[in-house]
Amino acid sequence: MEAKLIICGRDPNRLAKTFNLLEGGGHQSFCGDLTEDSVLQELTEDLPLLDGIVHNAGLYVIKPSQFLNRETLDETLNINFFSPAVLSQKLLKGKKINRGGSIVFVSSIFGVKISAVGSAAYSASKGAINGYMKAMALEMAPKNIRVNSVNPGMVNTNLMKHNQTVTEEQLEEDRKKYPMKRYGKPEEVAYGVIFLLSDASSYITGSQLVIDGGYTLL
Repeated sequence: MEAKLIICGRDPNRLAKTFNLLEGGGHQSFCGDLTEDSVLQELTEDLPLLDGIVHNAGLYVIKPSQFLNRETLDETLNINFFSPAVLSQKLLKGKKINRGGSIVFVSSIFGVKISAVGSAAYSASKGAINGYMKAMALEMAPKNIRVNSVNPGMVNTNLMKHNQTVTEEQLEEDRKKYPMKRYGKPEEVAYGVIFLLSDASSYITGSQLVIDGGYTLL
């Protein structure tokens, strides 16, 4: 069965590029910055009833905690925690999610299972979203709306490629720490998201699906 997607992003060029890759018809796109309350309100008012939601925006700034400032913390938490949390609240209050629906937060093993030097802000934001997810799962269970997260380890994405604070040599050494000797692929995380959106996971809520190539087993 085909899904009809509504995708959202704040970069119009990247949004259009992604939209053009979608197969099938009936899809929609919405361009806006979800850290802005007015944009969140506009988006939720225009949405039809939804069967599934995936919160996938993320920001990763490497900075030791002793050098963190309020600006960096605000930016990281606004994107990684407050935007998905407030958007979920507005969708639920506006009754925009069908019974039997599924909400999936793309989180991380950072802040939940592990952390690393320079990852205090990121870890805090991901720890927060997982705590929020668990409470939502309990509250929405009577309405048969499931709430879960996927928790990836390192994944080869543009977020990593554009990070100028880490060299390729450092990344290669880090890959060796993974039992599978590599980082994950975006599609491997997507498969976990699809599972949690589907009826195959109809009795799963409040769970954190770890997708890390065995890293947190060590």
